[in-house]
Amino acid sequence: MDDEPSQSVKVSVLSSEKLASRRRWRHLSDKTAKVSIAVGGISVIVAILLIFAYLFYEVVPLFAGATVEEAASYDLQDSSASLHLAIEEQSEMAMRLGDDGVARFFDLESGENAATIAVKVPSGATITSFALDSEQSGLFALGLNTGEAVVARYAYDTRFAQLDNRRILTPKIDYPFGEIPYTLAVDKPLASIALRTSGENMMLAATARGGELSLLKASKQTSLFAAFDLGGGAEFEIEERRLSGMTLGGEQLFIDGDRFWLFVIDDEGLARLLSLRTAFTAPNPQFEVQALLTAGRANPTDISFLLGGISLLVGDDQGAISQWFLTKRDDTVALEKIRSFQDSASPVVSLSPEQRRKSFVSVDAQGVVSLFNTTARRQAFTGQLAADGARALAISPRGDALLIESGRGQMALWAVENKHPEVSWSALWSRVWYEGYSEPDFIWQSSAATNEFEPKYSLVPLSFGTLKAAFYAMLLAAPLAICGAIFTGYFMAPMMRRKVKPLIELMEALPTVVLGFLAGLWLAPFVENNLLGIFSVLVILPLSILLMSFFWVQLPSELRHRIPDGWEAGILIPVIVVFTALSFAIAAPLEALFFGGDMRFYLTNELGINYDQRNAMVVGFAMGFAVIPTIFSIAEDAIFTVPKHLTYGSLALGATPWQSLYRVVLPTASPGIFSALMIGMGRAVGETMIVLMATGNTPIMDINIFEGMRTLAANIAVEIPESEVDSTHYRILFLAALVLFMFTFMFNTVAEVIRQRLRDKYSTI
Repeated sequence: MDDEPSQSVKVSVLSSEKLASRRRWRHLSDKTAKVSIAVGGISVIVAILLIFAYLFYEVVPLFAGATVEEAASYDLQDSSASLHLAIEEQSEMAMRLGDDGVARFFDLESGENAATIAVKVPSGATITSFALDSEQSGLFALGLNTGEAVVARYAYDTRFAQLDNRRILTPKIDYPFGEIPYTLAVDKPLASIALRTSGENMMLAATARGGELSLLKASKQTSLFAAFDLGGGAEFEIEERRLSGMTLGGEQLFIDGDRFWLFVIDDEGLARLLSLRTAFTAPNPQFEVQALLTAGRANPTDISFLLGGISLLVGDDQGAISQWFLTKRDDTVALEKIRSFQDSASPVVSLSPEQRRKSFVSVDAQGVVSLFNTTARRQAFTGQLAADGARALAISPRGDALLIESGRGQMALWAVENKHPEVSWSALWSRVWYEGYSEPDFIWQSSAATNEFEPKYSLVPLSFGTLKAAFYAMLLAAPLAICGAIFTGYFMAPMMRRKVKPLIELMEALPTVVLGFLAGLWLAPFVENNLLGIFSVLVILPLSILLMSFFWVQLPSELRHRIPDGWEAGILIPVIVVFTALSFAIAAPLEALFFGGDMRFYLTNELGINYDQRNAMVVGFAMGFAVIPTIFSIAEDAIFTVPKHLTYGSLALGATPWQSLYRVVLPTASPGIFSALMIGMGRAVGETMIVLMATGNTPIMDINIFEGMRTLAANIAVEIPESEVDSTHYRILFLAALVLFMFTFMFNTVAEVIRQRLRDKYSTI
């Protein structure tokens, strides 16, 4: 009797110790889980913030302004007036051409003379006019008082020292079109001259002091024996035309880059254009286009072609600079003002275009230097760099050095850092009027074969393509996934649900690259060849299901009850198979009857609707297939987890199952359903491989379901491997990634806000 109480007390003490140990272990586990979950959540947030910070870090330099710092200054001791100033490719040497016909080459940093070469001008002749072909070619023409013109080129021979591999430059003046002067007027000084070359072809235009306009074309003809060094040489086929009936009065002459038009511009800014395609053959050529290049009482002070010879830059005595180029609408050619820049109120002295970008440098009479980009309509820098005024200026081919000749003949070298002048918010998000286009537009075209190409970095077509692909994907995925989730989570029998739901979720395991591959190589040709069949399925299949449902309701109850509740969907499988096959079977006769046997041809030629094989419809099918499992799984869980007592209570009060679904289940599950849609939308927006392989990947803005698009994600995937690190193109791709990041962040944020509001609204049902 005494042992039993002691034994019971002993057992009680042991149980208390175990209980305390378990409580401590449980408390430790809870605390560990709490800390782990908190750390994991904070880590996710930190990771997202780091991604955002890195993208922002790569993008910010795009919008930074230019910096200009003085590097050197010196005096060349040259009293001649400057005709042209140029900097060598590597910014090691520069050239100054004076009005005495002497080219002086000097070290860019020290001003030390490297060579002095005189252009081969006939004895006794003096220079009366000057024309530059382009900064890239280095070709120039000197008009003489004898009515002749000399065409020469400044260039550099490069070799490397054997000992230290040091780069050695040897300046030269050569004559690609021959040393013999070209006669444009007989014993009359050339008041103005224009030059334009292309390969081995050259065109000159000049006006003599009496006003007569002369044209000359020269083409290099190389003898076959020149290749074998047997005494053969280069000859020039020359064609001349003197337009005696076209009298001018000292206007400036310019030839465009394609050698199609001659620009004749007078002192008041009136530009008249002569077509060079007909000027050599037409009996009485006339000016075809004219425009006034200055506003009000302003007069032009300097005129220059932008890179490529398409756009004309005009600076006037009111400090304004304007860009002009030819446009064509309805077979009418016009010289239009595209954009303008206000440098200052002081007259523009000189304009110097960059050699690799659509940018230019200007200097006014007060020595204020400004850096502009035409496409972005951006002023990257402005500052007074020449207090004594400026005679001439030159910018290096790489845009990293600026050489200014002051009014007193002093040379000043400035180091320039202007990495991304072609980027501005307006260039990225507004319509831009590009060279060669008849109107402003949104265009993405990032690369081409030559530097004369104007990069087009509008993000609007890419953003539009992203939203277009997501829209058509959700158009297919949202109704199928939501309706499937409603039936599976509310009506379907538990045994069937345990088989159907894992099967649909298994669809998500299929790699999107496989889906894209199948969509591009199999689905796109199939849809193209069976276009009417696809539309027949979309129309006939829903009607057949509704018709089958109607007949099912009309059957006797004894027969209907043989199918257990929740298994009715199984009898639709043969209906879907039969009517899908029927839709494709009747498509060919219908296509022959209504569309002449080819629906695609009918769409294109009769309705004017373009059809591309890889289009938004194919993307909608493929990406919808990829998005359906995500939406279905989340929405089905939300519907299935609605408390059963709410449904039972509704049914007990006399509501039908459909009324209970509409009034109770869907409102309660609405936060989860909406989250499913937003997560699916985010998945569609960020999809890469399907849109990369199943669309034409063309950055166009057309909502047409039969045309393709290019999305932000696909564009990044295609172009980032080819872009130069830290280049403008490279950083704009990071900006596209940032925009894509903001899209998904916006969708997720909106989804969370609406989900919380729906949850608060229906939590009291």
